Amino acid sequence: MKLARTLIGMVHLVPLPGSPRWNGSMARVTAAALADARALVEGGVDALLVENFGDAPFTAGRVEPATVAAMATLAAELRRAFPQVPLGINVLKNDARAALAVAAAVGASFIRVNVHAGAVVSDQGVIQSDAYNTLRDRRLLAADVLIFADAGGKHAVPLAPVELEQTARDLVHRELADALVVSGPATGEATPLADLERVRRAVPGVPVLVGSGVTPETAAALLSRADGLIVGTYVKQDGDVRKPVDPARVEKLVAAARRR
Repeated sequence: MKLARTLIGMVHLVPLPGSPRWNGSMARVTAAALADARALVEGGVDALLVENFGDAPFTAGRVEPATVAAMATLAAELRRAFPQVPLGINVLKNDARAALAVAAAVGASFIRVNVHAGAVVSDQGVIQSDAYNTLRDRRLLAADVLIFADAGGKHAVPLAPVELEQTARDLVHRELADALVVSGPATGEATPLADLERVRRAVPGVPVLVGSGVTPETAAALLSRADGLIVGTYVKQDGDVRKPVDPARVEKLVAAARRR
């Protein structure tokens, strides 16, 4: 998967089996996921990233088997519907091993790992990284799956102060991340340009992606410093992350990003 001015569209799954707001119908979950994915692909995004966004509150550790089964089923549906579109998996809050298992099973191209190095304090409590097992699972599964790791994740702060540059270097050189994601402090909030520049300088040559807050007004500036954009909140109806994807908003954002 090449990362050069890449637009990755978020498929935010509605609540899955076992989560507090699960509505009892996988058919409804599947229909919503396919509709959002279709709007993103037809609007011009280059790749899709599916995550169990509706399962809040999230666990700080491993997710339940029902979550893994549902995500594998949905990811397989997306692969069948859009076989030429690279697909990524993110199992919230931080079950990288489950994400990797799903990715290996369905032939996904990458996973996103929110905490791949160190430990953070989040709304789930303290979350510790598990790069040791994640990388060994990837080798055991012989999975050709890239690891996109957050350098300073959303909705979390380091357990102890760590310079962003050191985090970036550790993620790449010690935890073997393939690309880094830089975000704002929360879903939909702008990613600081200064943080992108700091990460870029710390690990030159490593792909860097923007993880939050992309709008048509900021897309070009962000792409002047990053290799790709992960787009989610803006492309929803009324810019509300809880609503379905709005095809017109996708087209507007893609047009702005493609403008040179």
